[in-house]
Amino acid sequence: MSFFSRLVVGIAESAPIRSFVTSTTIGQRVARRFVAGETLDEAIAAARQLNKLGMSVSLDLLGEEVTTPDEVEQARREYEQCLQRIAAERVDGNISIKLTQLGLSLDEELTASTLDQLAKTARSLDLTITIDMEDSTYTASTVEIYRAVQAVHGNLGIALQAYLFRSSGDLASLASEGGHIRLCKGAYVEPEEIAFTDKDDVDAAFVRLLEPLMADLRVLPAVATHDRRLIELTRRLARTRPAAFEFQMLFGIATSIQKELAAAGYPLRIYVPYGVRWYPYLVRRLGERPANLAFFLRALTSAR
Repeated sequence: MSFFSRLVVGIAESAPIRSFVTSTTIGQRVARRFVAGETLDEAIAAARQLNKLGMSVSLDLLGEEVTTPDEVEQARREYEQCLQRIAAERVDGNISIKLTQLGLSLDEELTASTLDQLAKTARSLDLTITIDMEDSTYTASTVEIYRAVQAVHGNLGIALQAYLFRSSGDLASLASEGGHIRLCKGAYVEPEEIAFTDKDDVDAAFVRLLEPLMADLRVLPAVATHDRRLIELTRRLARTRPAAFEFQMLFGIATSIQKELAAAGYPLRIYVPYGVRWYPYLVRRLGERPANLAFFLRALTSAR
């Protein structure tokens, strides 16, 4: 993560800023640029609109670092409901899950068991689940649990973060598991001992992973980027790929590029976050791109 990103995240995580954004109507309204809403109904409505534009979706119930087994069970029930709604209403979509929301910081066995239940439900509905990657303290355990549940159900995918040094090895080993692999740059603050922190280095790492990912026919590549240069490289690589792949982009970000890709017939999935615990997600989005922060500040200023 760049110096700019670290600075933005550090400021945004201060108590006064967090309180202002989360407790005022202005802050909440502006945050809706990046979050579909606080309820499943709002997320489904957003998903339908995106489907009409030719885009599939991945719904993500925001909430990480749960602290009790009861919260894990609540998250499981809410994700079960989300899966049932996607199927019943014929939404072209799947779900994304952070394993800390399923208790990864509490009990890895509980997390694996809960994910197993959700994967079973998803498989019965002919749906898939993507496992989000979080900060590096959870990378190894996330990969381990993914492997175990994917081996049983076969309907999972996992995200890999290009800025982590270990991701090249993870890509090589996880390809044999099948499923889909979402390649993204990475949005958490990580130490330079384990991750690239310079933007150019992160971009180069993304390319080094993208090329073998697009060449591997055992998996469905999900290329998650808003970078036009990387999008064009993916399009070139896709010309020689005799199998499916998809682009993935974030709700509310680079919408003009989203429409261009969909209009050109490229498979595109939009990551649609929803829920009341949206602030940590918003902070990561603001830290990722100066344009996101500029939009947020302009909107706050004009709304006052």
